Amino acid sequence: MKPFPFLLAVTLISLSTRAQQPPVEPKGQYVIVNNHRIWYHRFGHGDPILFIPGGPGAAHHFWPDMNGLAKSFEVIYYDPFGRGQSDTAKDVKEYTFEHDVDEVEALRIALNLRKVNIYGKSYGSVVAQAYALKYPNSISHLILAAAFHSAEMWQANDDNSNQEIRNQYPEIGRRLDSLHQKGYVSSDSLYLAIAAPVNDGLLYYYNPNNNATENFNINWKLYYQLAGRDADVTLGGDLANIDFRPRLKEITVPTLIIAGRFDRVSIPRYALQYKELMPAARFVMFEKSGHHPSIEEPELHDKIVRDFLRDRK
Repeated sequence: MKPFPFLLAVTLISLSTRAQQPPVEPKGQYVIVNNHRIWYHRFGHGDPILFIPGGPGAAHHFWPDMNGLAKSFEVIYYDPFGRGQSDTAKDVKEYTFEHDVDEVEALRIALNLRKVNIYGKSYGSVVAQAYALKYPNSISHLILAAAFHSAEMWQANDDNSNQEIRNQYPEIGRRLDSLHQKGYVSSDSLYLAIAAPVNDGLLYYYNPNNNATENFNINWKLYYQLAGRDADVTLGGDLANIDFRPRLKEITVPTLIIAGRFDRVSIPRYALQYKELMPAARFVMFEKSGHHPSIEEPELHDKIVRDFLRDRK
C-alpha cells in the first residue's frame, strides 16, 4: 500500500567511477488473460516464483529487487490488469479485487505453470491470501511480505500513517485534518498537493534515505476504486470487506510471513498476529527494515526466501 503519490528518483554517483546508470528494464512479453493483454517477464532457472505487486495499482515494482533469486528459481514478474504495461480498463468499475485474484489463476494456466510459489507483498499479500484459499491446489509455497490480514489491519495502517504525519509534520497534519473536516477526501487534488511534501521514508523505511531506491508506478484511479475515494483516511471499496482471519488456518501449504520492525504501514502490532492466525507458518521479523525488507536487508531477505523454498518441500 502507498497512501500518497510521490515521484521517486535517484542518481548514484561514485567519487572514483563514472555515474552508475540504473539497469535497463526488460522488454518482457504479453499473454492474453481474461481477454486482456497482460505484460510479464520470466527468467532464471528452477521452481517458479510468481510475484504479485502491491498498491493496489502498482506495476512490477519488485524489479530489480528480487533479481538475485533468479540464480536459484525462475522469477516471474507481471503487471496485473490496469497496471504498468498491461491493458487498462475503459471503465474503472472493471477493477475489482475478485478480478485480481482470478487473474492470478488465469495467468498461471496461460503460462503453463503447474503448482507455483506465490510471493505477495502489501496489497499483493491480500490477493495472495485470497488466491491460496480459493485455489489451494494451484500453489506450492506462499510468501506474504508486509501483509494485511483484514480491513481492520489496513485501517490501522491509515490511522497510524496519519498519526505519524501529525507528529512529524504537524503543520501539514493540521491542514489535512482541516480539509477533511470540510468534506474533502484524500483522493482530492488539493488534499494530495498538501500531503506531497511528506517524506516517503517516514512511513516505509527503517532508513529514510532508502526511499529513493524503488520506483513505484501506480494507477491511482485503480487504487481509489479498490480502496475507496478516501482510502488514505478511511478504507472503502472492495477492501473494506476483507477479513481472512477466520480462515487462515485453512491454508495448509508451507507459508512464510515477512514483516519489518519499522514498518509504519503493515504495523508490527498487527503483523505479529499472524503467529497465532497461522501457527504452522514461519514468521520472520526484519529488525532493520520498514515496508521493504527486500530493499533494506536484501542479502538476508534473499537467503531467508531461498532457504524457505528449499527446506519446505
